[in-house]
Amino acid sequence: MRFTSLVIELIRARPRLIVWIVVLMQAAMWLFVALVFYRSPPGSLATLLAFGREYRVGTDLGPPLPIWLADIAYRAAGNHMFGVYVLAELCEIATFIALYHLARAVVGSQQAVLAVLLTMTVLAFSSSALDFGPLVLARPLWTLLLLHSWQIIGQRRGNAWFAWSIEAGLLLLTTPAAIFLLSLLVIFAVSTAGGRKTLRALDPLFALVVVAVLALPYAVWLMRAETFILPPLPQVAELNARALNAAWLLGGLVLGAAAILALSFLNTGWFAGRTEEPPIIYRPPVAPLARNFVYFFALAPALGAVLISSLFGLDGVLGGAGVVLVMAGLAVVVTAGDLIAMRRARMLRRVWAAAVVAPAAGVVLAVLAMPWTGTGEIATSMPARAISDFFDESFARRTNHRLRAVAGETQLASLIALHSGRPHLFIDADPARTPWMISAKFSETGGVVVWRASDTAGTPPPDILKRFPGIVPEVPRAFEWLVTGRQQLLRIGWAIVRPKGT
Repeated sequence: MRFTSLVIELIRARPRLIVWIVVLMQAAMWLFVALVFYRSPPGSLATLLAFGREYRVGTDLGPPLPIWLADIAYRAAGNHMFGVYVLAELCEIATFIALYHLARAVVGSQQAVLAVLLTMTVLAFSSSALDFGPLVLARPLWTLLLLHSWQIIGQRRGNAWFAWSIEAGLLLLTTPAAIFLLSLLVIFAVSTAGGRKTLRALDPLFALVVVAVLALPYAVWLMRAETFILPPLPQVAELNARALNAAWLLGGLVLGAAAILALSFLNTGWFAGRTEEPPIIYRPPVAPLARNFVYFFALAPALGAVLISSLFGLDGVLGGAGVVLVMAGLAVVVTAGDLIAMRRARMLRRVWAAAVVAPAAGVVLAVLAMPWTGTGEIATSMPARAISDFFDESFARRTNHRLRAVAGETQLASLIALHSGRPHLFIDADPARTPWMISAKFSETGGVVVWRASDTAGTPPPDILKRFPGIVPEVPRAFEWLVTGRQQLLRIGWAIVRPKGT
């Protein structure tokens, strides 16, 4: 009697259920890690929230939509980071569900599950997803754009134009890479007979109107701020360094998708038992247009982003790895053929589970182990709530006023700005970044200036003392990390700038 595992049978009988189960489990895993092991926001999320409270149409952080949504989620959760973490995971869930619907339209529902499972192993869809921002919000918007683009071009569904226009407008309000991504959609449409036929209708014109209306406020801000300037092209002497950077960026993408390559290799005939009769995952034949669509958007975004990033000397891949690799799993499934034999299914399940769980386990291990090695600090182990409460209460006791602004070291100041009172962030080292708070206004409203204390007297760094010559440093305040280990306590030097009239 032939035995087939329960997972394979569920993929065949209830593919959508499998997708929802694994996607929700991954989201729950990262929410658990964030709530238990994160005492402060990851990356630059605290600064993003400090900018978000101002509700500016544009800032140097980029288009406004992710900044506004982060602040809305933070306020909705009662000024708790839980709301932002949930928003980030909702973006991941929306990305995978949209990818499942796109894959189902191309390879059928059963193999669509395999495409989603493979894509979940990409490293970009791991802990960085908690660092909500343009790179995270762009993923579901780009995946939805691909879904509705295929419905328009490949399935001739004219009713998808409205959703397409909304998503394109929101993508322009999310990431500067939107112009590059939308250009790829236009290139594919123009290069195919079905796409050219679609563009001859009136629907694209109405879609452009909707996109223009959504993006107009930010476009006006860009023109008035005169910030829409491309970085300079490299000189001839810089070409070797830029080419090396391109190789590193491309290698990083390949490494990020290494689990897909490993799972594909392990499912080859080399690892099949001699008497094994592997279960088969079927699909209907893939049309040539669908095959071209998948291959184009699996390769063009990645290669184009690497080329542009290296040409202009960018540190990361334009648009983020999560955007340019979102079609990698589907491309592998399309290449595999109409019949995919699941050889050594138990081994594949273990490798897949390890690839999904390993990043979370690595984060937990780093939080618990690195403090004992003394080799570095974990930024998410800073006690953000204790820091913000202390300085808010200290300012109120000394001045009998509510804390309205905070300056000094941006990382520490951003954490204090997370307090329920939401003081303004003032980046005194570069005041142009925070136009809502200038030096004169900071002196009028008063505030707290903070820095990393290097001695027991709390002597301010020379640059801070130069910008605030009249401050009197207080006794530094020491805070414990989530896991202190062998590292020193977090010592924060501070001084109060009293409001005028007190």
